Amino acid sequence: MGIVDTHIHLYGEAFDDDRLDLIEKAKAEGVSHFFLPAIDSTYTDRMKALQKAYPQEVFLMSGLHPTHVNENYKSELDHVYKELTQSSEDYVAVGEIGIDLYWDKTFVKEQTLSFETQINWALSFDLPIVIHCRAAFDEIFEVLESYRSKPMYGIFHCFSGSLAQAKKAIDLGFKLGIGGVVTFKNGKIDQFLNQLDLGSLVLETDAPYLAPSPYRGKRNIPSYINLVADKVAELYNIPREEVIEKTAATALALFRKSN
Repeated sequence: MGIVDTHIHLYGEAFDDDRLDLIEKAKAEGVSHFFLPAIDSTYTDRMKALQKAYPQEVFLMSGLHPTHVNENYKSELDHVYKELTQSSEDYVAVGEIGIDLYWDKTFVKEQTLSFETQINWALSFDLPIVIHCRAAFDEIFEVLESYRSKPMYGIFHCFSGSLAQAKKAIDLGFKLGIGGVVTFKNGKIDQFLNQLDLGSLVLETDAPYLAPSPYRGKRNIPSYINLVADKVAELYNIPREEVIEKTAATALALFRKSN
């Protein structure tokens, strides 16, 4: 079984000069699946074109990213709903969605409303959600707790919280997306990750963002997910093949892909 990258922005401008070369390089290095989270409507056509070019490897999500929630959030949400209703077979999840209070708190109410709205759509379409949470664990958990009795599930993308927050996320029905942060000296999650069941984890790059060490601060590329797998294997003191197989199986089951 190949490596599954559960979160990568392959359609972004950062890859316009060498996208196909990097995809082929990653495939040659064992990456078999790329799951693409949405940002806003301006990227939908790019995402669909890439999925058409790589129908066996690339899979799409639909959603409104919290940092792109602004004055026009209602029209953006309309776009997400239209995509889910008219092209539901094209999407494997609703994401990335959530709350981000790191950059700007101007639209926090609208972020929360958008998050709740998209959770409801995910429940309606029986899809997982992929959560973006930055400086907003309390706010995210407050929303999720109100859905505890619902069949909600998905991934906490780029998990960077505490052990207690990790356990709470898992208890609420979520897997933890582990990426480059696990390799950072000050990333902190490396201090407790092996206390969690490996079955609670999935791998991701979030490329072009959050490149793992020793490339921190540079552009992240798809093949760097191997460095994340290596670090997780080191922390659990198990063969990297076991990490790859287990996390891939977890991810493909969550996204309902058999292979």
